Amino acid sequence: MLVYKRKLNLIKMKFFNKILVCAGLIACVTSCKKNALDENPPAILTADNLFVDYNGFQNAINGLYYQVRRYRAGITTADPSNDMTSEVTVEGVDNSYSNYPGSPGTVYNNWGAANNAAFIQYSQLWAYFYQTINAANTIIGRVPLNTTMTGDQKNQTLAEARLIRAWCYRHLTFLFGDVPLTLTETTGANFKTDFSRAKVADVQAAMEADWLFAEANLPVTNTNDGKVIKGTAQHYLAELYLTQGNFTKAKDYATRVTTNTAYALINNRYGANAKNPGTAFTDMFLDGNSDRSQGNTEALWVLQNELNVTGGEGNNIMRRYWVNRYYSLTVKGTDGKSASPFLPSADFGGRGIGRIGPTKWALSIYDPTDDRGSDYAWRFSYTINNPAGIPKGYTLGQVVPVDRTSNEKLSNPNWPSTRKWDYTSPLDVNNSSSYNDQILIRAGEDYLFLAEADLGLGDLAGAATAINALRTRAHAPLITASQITLDFILDERSRELFSEEDRRYTLLRTKTWLTRTKLHNVISGNLIQPRDQLLPIPQSVIDANISAVLPQNPGY
Repeated sequence: MLVYKRKLNLIKMKFFNKILVCAGLIACVTSCKKNALDENPPAILTADNLFVDYNGFQNAINGLYYQVRRYRAGITTADPSNDMTSEVTVEGVDNSYSNYPGSPGTVYNNWGAANNAAFIQYSQLWAYFYQTINAANTIIGRVPLNTTMTGDQKNQTLAEARLIRAWCYRHLTFLFGDVPLTLTETTGANFKTDFSRAKVADVQAAMEADWLFAEANLPVTNTNDGKVIKGTAQHYLAELYLTQGNFTKAKDYATRVTTNTAYALINNRYGANAKNPGTAFTDMFLDGNSDRSQGNTEALWVLQNELNVTGGEGNNIMRRYWVNRYYSLTVKGTDGKSASPFLPSADFGGRGIGRIGPTKWALSIYDPTDDRGSDYAWRFSYTINNPAGIPKGYTLGQVVPVDRTSNEKLSNPNWPSTRKWDYTSPLDVNNSSSYNDQILIRAGEDYLFLAEADLGLGDLAGAATAINALRTRAHAPLITASQITLDFILDERSRELFSEEDRRYTLLRTKTWLTRTKLHNVISGNLIQPRDQLLPIPQSVIDANISAVLPQNPGY
């Protein structure tokens, strides 16, 4: 019955591929005019027959959620298993690098001449976010025109669309700086070729207005696990105010999350594996434990995925990118010959391709008792499971540790990987996509927002208290006010949020990306330049803006 209800919920509420087409291409269909016969074929999905009632608007909202899920899929729907959309936010930073670099990873390792306005992923990122913005704008502009919805239904719909619109501008400003600001639907009738770049401050003002509206109109919790909630908006407001240096407001909004019992930290074991060895911290990332309905009170936004359910397959490739290529690891036997003792396995997190890995520094900063640095959080060893590849002197089932002391290097299967994104399809261990629901943001980060705000306000004791809430959960030694610095908070963010946060944004926001990447990343640290703090405006975008000059970022 539980499985049936879960599938029914997905079919009704999750993110249909058909609706994605409508949401992603809505600018095209809205420009179509009724002909002289006033035809409106019911079998064809158009804006005119979609936005007629609450259900129609919810279908469009589902399309927006699908777009958000693409953040952890390939940047193009034509090749959703490669070039992960969010890759740029976590590579070329202090705590991670591209271990097995594809095209994007090569750029984020090497920077320099490779980081240029013609790089295709930049134009793909630009298109992805602005397509999503226009889909949101279409919903936002049409809600007030509808006469069938109640006021509450309108406000709920607007809140979700506006939150996601601001989420897109959050990414665009961190990536490109000043960007065009459009808050109305683009159609064939008002299509522009004379965009200008709005100042970051003006874009942030629009983001703030969207998130404040969302906070006022979203529920504290929602029975639909995929929906954004009040805490989602409060979380992003706290980050926004930190970005602006408004520590008082940042503390206010971080406190709204951290003091709300509905968003309580997971401090005790829970879920289907609670009786098995593990930790409260790592329980949140296990398949079947990420959603609020499954006991994860800490979750503020969970991306929904489901295998073999219409609309559930979003081509999530977090496991593919973060789980290392352990199956290509060879081990020398006592006879001096190398063997391949490991096969892709559910026990090892499924078959990953190790695109992204931790830097040596990221592995070195945990106290010995810290659950976040334990074998439950990291893959530090593998068990020989290939009967045909047992090295001489070893036995089937023997545990073999990986190297965790040398510096990071390229194409290295003998290197630890995070276990947060372990997942295996029960039907195919080699499948590229993950179908487990995944945390996008959680309240644990708001304790770190709070600590940063307290530091900015000079309240070092308050900052220590906020961080100690996380360290208590992790069984790490508690700290004192005298230990609080910005660097300590950024270290703690890596310990708590490795591979979860948009690390590049955190370091840019705190103006530490250059110094910390140079200090802790041996792959790209010596190659980055000040200009790389902003990506170049895609040349294709500049060329398409034929009626006005769209200035390029400095240095490109």
